[in-house]
Amino acid sequence: MDIGDQRQWLAWLIRVRIPFITSLLGIELTIQQVARFQNLNIAQVPMKYFLAVLVFWYLLDLIYHILMKINADLMVQSYVQIFLDISMVSLVVYFTGGLDSYLYFLYPLAVLVGSIILSRGGAYMVAALCFIQAGVVLELPFYNLIPFYGMGHPDLKELQLKIAANFVGFLGVAYLSSKLVIILRQAGIKLKDLQALNQDIIESLRSGLITTDLHGDILLSNSTAGEILGIPSETLRGQPIATLFPEAAAHKLDDDSHSRQEVSWSNSTGGRKYLGLSIFPLSQNGQTVGYVYNFQDLTDMKQLEREVQLQDRMAAVGRMAAAIAHEIRNPLASIAGSVKLFSGMADLDAAEQRLIQIVLKESERLNNIITDFLQYSREMKFEFEVSNVTEILEDTLTLLRNHPKFDGRYRIEKKVPAKPVFASLDADRMRQVFWNLGDNALKAMPQGGTLSVEVTTANGRLQILFRDTGEGMTERKAAKIFEPFQSEFEGGTGLGLAIVYQIIQAHKGTIRAETGSRGCVFRMELPLIPSGARADSPVPRLRG
Repeated sequence: MDIGDQRQWLAWLIRVRIPFITSLLGIELTIQQVARFQNLNIAQVPMKYFLAVLVFWYLLDLIYHILMKINADLMVQSYVQIFLDISMVSLVVYFTGGLDSYLYFLYPLAVLVGSIILSRGGAYMVAALCFIQAGVVLELPFYNLIPFYGMGHPDLKELQLKIAANFVGFLGVAYLSSKLVIILRQAGIKLKDLQALNQDIIESLRSGLITTDLHGDILLSNSTAGEILGIPSETLRGQPIATLFPEAAAHKLDDDSHSRQEVSWSNSTGGRKYLGLSIFPLSQNGQTVGYVYNFQDLTDMKQLEREVQLQDRMAAVGRMAAAIAHEIRNPLASIAGSVKLFSGMADLDAAEQRLIQIVLKESERLNNIITDFLQYSREMKFEFEVSNVTEILEDTLTLLRNHPKFDGRYRIEKKVPAKPVFASLDADRMRQVFWNLGDNALKAMPQGGTLSVEVTTANGRLQILFRDTGEGMTERKAAKIFEPFQSEFEGGTGLGLAIVYQIIQAHKGTIRAETGSRGCVFRMELPLIPSGARADSPVPRLRG
């Protein structure tokens, strides 16, 4: 028998013994009262001895409970409890009339309990002990060795028949009960194996799984569901599914239909995820008894889709920008030159001179935009080498503090590792990335604020965060922020962050904008150089 099962059975036996003994007392008192009023002829029970046996049995049960608490040997406890119970049964049977006792059924009951708690051999030992003690209870009063409390002395043949019946009965009960217990244990083991297999299958699913009843209360969930939702799976049980998926829970399903939808889900910390959710009816014997919610985290896939779409759009815009820039630049230069020449030849008043200056200024601005177009569309050249990222970041932040717009309204906070952090990158291009992100942060905080820069490393990846305290942006804007021409700043071309995206992509990294309750966060990830590499070790420069 499994040790855990044996402990449970012993604990159950200790709990059930008290009401069982009490019921024996109640039965005896009831029989005595009925016999007194009905003038029935029954065995005269010595109540003081009978009560003494029951009180002693109560005390034994208390001792068993204490032994369980101190973790005494379970096998020893099992045999001691069963054998002492048989002794108590023998005393109860003796004081209630011996051969005439109406509690003789307690012996087969003791054999049955022994078959459950002990091994098959132990069950036969219990049957043998019951046979011996029952024989003693019958024979000692018969030979007048102890007082007789029955209604009349049996003859020898009746006594022998009773003893033989005990032998056959106890042995038969031991055989049948032990056989039944073995079958039940084997079935229980198979059931546990099936339950364990079922649980392993559910836990092995890489998608979240939740089942509910017809009222929408959660019955079961796997650990993946808890990981995706950020909620411990054990706390989900009993909660209404509407608290997790309000729209999906309100969707009515037919028994033979299913629903597949994408939902946006926010956790308690404000993080947002995109989930692919399928809902199926849970059927039992052809009837719907609940619903199954199966869902996957599509957040990374959505991000990847956006990045692929962004790359496609950026490539198309780049090709278009290059073609348009070449077509516009020469006529624009001719127009600007002609206007400048005309302004020197003609006698113009102040208003006309002002108009001429506006034309020249806008021509120069258009030329700068075209230059940015060409820089964006032209294939960039990269020279990769192992560099200290924190040193490059420190240099850029120093330049940013000397920015013409940087004054007492602004503050820069940084959290970088004390040790150098090395990565393979183009140092000049990475300075351009840091500068653009820092400059954008200052523009996003026109009334002043704090720029926080954080560098962390984990799992072979370098993560750099630029966080401002500006007005922030909408999720839709954050999803398109790296597309060309998305600038919200006056005089901007909307190509700065698009170029940043190109540079990070060339470094085999990722960058994304995240919205929050205040401000915006730009999160970059780059591959790290293994810890054994050194900045001063000879590393070939790679052109890309």
